[in-house]
Amino acid sequence: MSDIETRSCGAWQSPIKARLIAGGSVRLGQPQLDGGIVYWTETRPAEQGRTVVVRCRPGDGAPEDVIGEGFSARSRAHEYGGGACAVRDGRVWFVNDEDQDIYRVDPGAAPARVTRDRARRFADLLPVPGGIVCVAERFAGDGVEPVAELVHVDGASGDVRVLQQGRDFYASPRLDKRRGRLAWLCWDHPNMPWDGTELYLAPFDAAAGRLDEPRLIAGSATESIFQPEFGTEGELFFVSDISDWWNLYFWDGEEIRSVVPMQAEFGLPQWQFGMRTYAVLDDGRILAAYTRDGTWALAWIEREWSGDREQVEPLDLGYSHFDGVCTDGGAAACIAASPRLAPRVLHIDGEHPEVLREAHTLELDPALLSQPEPVSFDSEGGRAHAFFYPPANPRFAAPEGERPPLLVKCHGGPTGAAGTALDLRIQYWTSRGFAVLDVNYRGSTGFGRRYRRSLYGNWGRYDVQDCAAGARRMAADGRADPGRTAISGSSAGGYTVLCALCFEDVFRAGASYYGVSDLEALTRDTHKFESRYTDELVAPWPEHAEVYRERSPIHHLAGFDCPIIFFQGLEDRIVPPDQAEQIVQALRQRRLPVAYVTFPSEGHGFRSADAVVRSLEAEVSFYGRIFGFEPDIDGEPVEVENPGKG
Repeated sequence: MSDIETRSCGAWQSPIKARLIAGGSVRLGQPQLDGGIVYWTETRPAEQGRTVVVRCRPGDGAPEDVIGEGFSARSRAHEYGGGACAVRDGRVWFVNDEDQDIYRVDPGAAPARVTRDRARRFADLLPVPGGIVCVAERFAGDGVEPVAELVHVDGASGDVRVLQQGRDFYASPRLDKRRGRLAWLCWDHPNMPWDGTELYLAPFDAAAGRLDEPRLIAGSATESIFQPEFGTEGELFFVSDISDWWNLYFWDGEEIRSVVPMQAEFGLPQWQFGMRTYAVLDDGRILAAYTRDGTWALAWIEREWSGDREQVEPLDLGYSHFDGVCTDGGAAACIAASPRLAPRVLHIDGEHPEVLREAHTLELDPALLSQPEPVSFDSEGGRAHAFFYPPANPRFAAPEGERPPLLVKCHGGPTGAAGTALDLRIQYWTSRGFAVLDVNYRGSTGFGRRYRRSLYGNWGRYDVQDCAAGARRMAADGRADPGRTAISGSSAGGYTVLCALCFEDVFRAGASYYGVSDLEALTRDTHKFESRYTDELVAPWPEHAEVYRERSPIHHLAGFDCPIIFFQGLEDRIVPPDQAEQIVQALRQRRLPVAYVTFPSEGHGFRSADAVVRSLEAEVSFYGRIFGFEPDIDGEPVEVENPGKG
């Protein structure tokens, strides 16, 4: 007798519970090596989203927290933060979330407050002798754009000395310890860092906190530079997209030379500070992560090919996603993951890498994990890419002839990218009988500069067309039920969701997580970092205000004719709640099925376990109500207004 139960897709029972995802997993980030010890950060939903600095000595130690309760290592500079902690000689520096000041943790001691500066937010910390060099965002008052600075913070007194200002943004300070030089990136409106940045170098007196006249090394308004790093001989390495692909280069003091030209991406869109994809070791080798078509690889790279071996030697470690590559000169560390393996902190020293921490240690039947299948398809005027996840649950099968409901996921950014790392939030759906299409629409990162910039002037069009084309392709191939097709996304992805539901006729339901409904309001209300982004994505504003209205779903309410659920943090300063509330009210007035779920203590992105659980269970229960199945959830179903109108 078969143990497989026949049950309608969407109603399958799954051991991958929302509470298990939220409470049993952490988000790992920013690995660093110092004196053979690996440090990293853990954002813990079970602790209300607190971010903790953790350390572990490979080979003979268990992970231990560096900062205790009452502290959280999180910067809010540029709102997205990043680069909130740094380590040198056993001393840990971090930005505390509550007050945005810098703290110091000496070995065996409690955190000690270094700065008391209510006007500044700090990020991208770089330890230097006697203190810290970092980026600061200084607030001059309401209605005034914050001032960007590159600053030196005295480690004893907390005094802040401005090293550079006058540019709209600064990032990625790096110290040449042997030659006393400082490198950094800067850029100006309307550019985002993936559009155009400049790399500067200047003599630096760390003891005096003084920077001499800077020299431009590389970059421009049309060339994006990412992650400068110094080599052992004083070379200045960096990633540039001047060839269309973010590739590795170095400046030898006289000229810029390519390390290895590849049709692959070694860079990332710098939404946060502190992002790293490669590290230069003391022996001259480079350990680098790069991506092609959404799949990452890790490789040793020889700076110059000697002829007796390949210049690029991929490491076959069984992973398909890498992030945060770092070194202390000898060994290296990174975050690694695969479609079957959760993200983990990996220490690389020799032939056998050591796993120091996993994002979760849930023991799941491998047959329960849906594997991503790369797909490409024609869209209107272009071609798009995605990963397709079929339903997977060894206990259940669909009734004969039934196709699964399809959930199309559109990432944020919109420069983000769908990858292949194990994501339990995707498996949450596939283990319940959904198929998932995770779309890398035009504008996504990982496919070259031209693909990334193809969305410019076309946001709300190409991304929507690509998501719709992907859904049609899955239905045409018989892999999904066109009558039960939903779309879900957050932030910029939430905007794509609302546009798709308003301007396309493919989707039967949708979920918008803190998505944009009014582009003009976004442009007027958003923070400095993104304040000119829509000039490129849409058109210069206010000169082309009519284009903003044309592509804002709030001005086309007649286009909505299917159920939508909205999720919104009430402390969101990037996409304020009124962006959701305006369109929710309009749908109520039109008597369309709608649900509005708010989280009073959440901002742009949900960090607490309760918010993660509630949003997952509310979304699946919403689709259950609309598509006619009983979902497997532990909490209460979401309340749907006008449920019979869909």
